[in-house]
Amino acid sequence: MLNNYFIDVVINKEKLSDGSIVFVAHCMSLGITSQGSTMEEAMANIKEASELYLEEEPEKYEELNLDGPPMFSVIEVKRNAKASTVIR
Repeated sequence: MLNNYFIDVVINKEKLSDGSIVFVAHCMSLGITSQGSTMEEAMANIKEASELYLEEEPEKYEELNLDGPPMFSVIEVKRNAKASTVIR
């Protein structure tokens, strides 16, 4: 029986030491990372890496979500912002 699994992927745009841009894709639930020169390439590469990883480690399917895509949110932080509450 085939099941559809959803894998969380976070993509960060990073600048290399030579100034060029690379997109780094992180799969948090499997602990694997890939990259590409475009976001589309990074997504294709992390998909391929995930499939290869799961082929070698099929028991890792148990750690993946069958219920639907993972929840994801973004927060904004400000530089030099003061904490509203002091924790001691």
